[in-house]
Amino acid sequence: MANLKEIRNRITSIGSTMQITSAMKMVSAAKLKKAQDAITQMRPYADKLTELLQSLSATLDGDVGGVYSNQKEVSKVLLVVITSNRGLCGGFNSSVIKATVRNIEDNYKGNEVELLTIGKKGNDILSKTFTVVENHNEVYDDLTFNNVAVIAEDIMQLFAEGKYDKVELVYNQFKNAATQIETIEQFLPISPIEGEENMNADYIFEPSKSEIVLELIPKMLKTQLYKAIRDSFASEHGARMTAMHKATDNATELRDDLLLTYNKARQAAITNEILEIVGGAEALNN
Repeated sequence: MANLKEIRNRITSIGSTMQITSAMKMVSAAKLKKAQDAITQMRPYADKLTELLQSLSATLDGDVGGVYSNQKEVSKVLLVVITSNRGLCGGFNSSVIKATVRNIEDNYKGNEVELLTIGKKGNDILSKTFTVVENHNEVYDDLTFNNVAVIAEDIMQLFAEGKYDKVELVYNQFKNAATQIETIEQFLPISPIEGEENMNADYIFEPSKSEIVLELIPKMLKTQLYKAIRDSFASEHGARMTAMHKATDNATELRDDLLLTYNKARQAAITNEILEIVGGAEALNN
């Protein structure tokens, strides 16, 4: 009976785990809907603004708004690594961390690389190996454009002062609830569109090209960072919903196996008791 009690305790424990994972799945599903709507609505605007500014940057002189467009020889790099503050979301965080390490080893082995982390999970792991100059866990407490813009302004100032020659964003881009795409995206300097695509852009500028660029480039960079964090935020909830769904399914399967084992053990115990009773009765009769 001790064995039966152990199995019964395991079944109860797994049932409690199923309730937790199922509740977490529903919470993530609700948050995913809101986060997905936010990134879906802003992505066309952000992409078009980036395309416009990249096209304009190719025709600018180095002095006209070119502080963010100057292509330098790369010696010092800043990687902005975007993860989450919480776990239980499958391989969401580990994929970004691995992409960051792989990027450094493959592309910047001879360069000085520093990290700016957004999210506790990435900071906890990467700070053990690499230099993390800033960490912004608090951005997820109130994820608004204005709060992200402050971080973008700091990065832009560091680049303008020449502290870094190149800035890249490393994050998970949201595709759907089950799929997140590891993305490494150049943030600074602004990469102009090359070739025919840039030459064919036909815009009328009012008041002037340089004034428009000076006004829009900072806004575009802030929007680009905000979009990346929004992408990562939606990806996190999609990954957590998927992970909790799989965890609930696995727990259900394990519970069913244990119930079958418990019923077999219980049936065997009852059969043994009956045999002992019958054997005792036969012994008395003899």
